[in-house]
Amino acid sequence: MARADLLLDIVKAGAEGDQELFRRALEALVTEERSKQHNILADRLAENLNLNGRRARPAQGGSAAPNRDSRLYYEVQPRRGFADLLLPEFVQRACSELVEEHNRVDLLRAHNLEPRNRLLLVGPPGNGKTSLAEALAQELGSPMFVVRYESIIGSYLGETAVRLAKLFAQARTQRCVLFFDEFDVIGKERGDVHETGEIKRVVSSLLLQVDQLPSHVVVVTATNHSELLDRAVWRRFQLRLDLPLPGKGQRIAWLKMFETRSRLRLGYTHDHLARRLVGLSFAELEQFTQDVQRRYVLMMPTADIRSIVSDRLKQWTNRAAPTPSRPRDDDA
Repeated sequence: MARADLLLDIVKAGAEGDQELFRRALEALVTEERSKQHNILADRLAENLNLNGRRARPAQGGSAAPNRDSRLYYEVQPRRGFADLLLPEFVQRACSELVEEHNRVDLLRAHNLEPRNRLLLVGPPGNGKTSLAEALAQELGSPMFVVRYESIIGSYLGETAVRLAKLFAQARTQRCVLFFDEFDVIGKERGDVHETGEIKRVVSSLLLQVDQLPSHVVVVTATNHSELLDRAVWRRFQLRLDLPLPGKGQRIAWLKMFETRSRLRLGYTHDHLARRLVGLSFAELEQFTQDVQRRYVLMMPTADIRSIVSDRLKQWTNRAAPTPSRPRDDDA
């Protein structure tokens, strides 16, 4: 049985000629029917949605999802949850609260409230922004759609805005996590004198689309360059979370997890390794340990793990870096 409030909204929209209310209620109804695996009904309902001035086509053969333009995004199957990540405490708590809001959405709606659904993740590359988006999708039990900028950004006037509208129109009819990596590509500051009028139109269109998203679409954006984002973009996001470089405690925890997972002891204390690996991101820690593993496998059966780790530490200490000095470890 469909939610009574959605049916009432559709009837009200028809009686009053409110096209916007009709669209929102019908999108929510399509999403609910898909979640119940009523795919044929959902497809037939979706035929009545007007997307960018054209009617949406029903999926062929009653498939489990609407007919999507796969060029605009690709789907990632979530394989990790919050327990698999080393997150700052405030980030863990904020994301857990968001999941609770979506799991108890009926209680919120009984008080005329909706769960939060817009997150902005900020921080240096390699520190878990994409992994957190994937974990959020896993905890919500939703698919994760990663936006493909090479298919979104067009060379003709107005083309990018049209494709963005099409992307959001497809996402609105199902529960999902919609992930924008490198969000500064399309969310740039409109006051930048070096930008063209086209990017300003794109940002304006983007803000409009984000404002119209129903709460069952959780949009997660990530950027390494938060200073480039338009000020109005910041205001749209209910959660703005910083994912910094891992401190010493997080590096120690990560090394312990690696040894448990790989069953390979690294030959040095975790405290010593964490001090030597100051300034590395989680992605770089993964690369370092994989480097050790490769040398260990290639030198078996006479491999000396302590000697291998010592050699790898020297290489990583002397490697080229994008900055002239390594960052200070605040919690050393």
